[in-house]
Amino acid sequence: MADSEETTIIRMHDLRPAPGAKRDRIRVGRGEGSKGKTSGRGMKGTKARYQVRPGFEGGQLPLYMRLPKLRGFKSPFKKEYQVVNIDALVTLFPQGGEVTVADLVAKGAVRANKPVKVLGEGETSVAFTLKGVKVSASAKSKIEAAGGSVSEE
Repeated sequence: MADSEETTIIRMHDLRPAPGAKRDRIRVGRGEGSKGKTSGRGMKGTKARYQVRPGFEGGQLPLYMRLPKLRGFKSPFKKEYQVVNIDALVTLFPQGGEVTVADLVAKGAVRANKPVKVLGEGETSVAFTLKGVKVSASAKSKIEAAGGSVSEE
């Protein structure tokens, strides 16, 4: 290193913000000398006096009043059954036998953790023993006519 070059070490107390980076905030409404009187809000009108509430559309009928009201109510305790018809049971279990919810889930007919109901669309000649499912009256009569049985447990 040559003797003519001098190295400078920057220290914490030498650091300064860039010129123009630090400016005082504008103090509005503190007298006529600087941003007094209307304080940058113009002359008249709602915005000059006070802020407008959220959702205000200048006297036009607001969106929340234009939209229709919700009618009725949904019961949080309503049980929604997954339905399986007799003709689907015949295609899934052609030889009949005992059918439970777990068997139906395994075959992909219904999803797990929801109640199942068997409806009476279709005909059956094989005997089904249904366990743990709800059954409609027409489905029950068709299953029992084919020699099957139903236990809703």
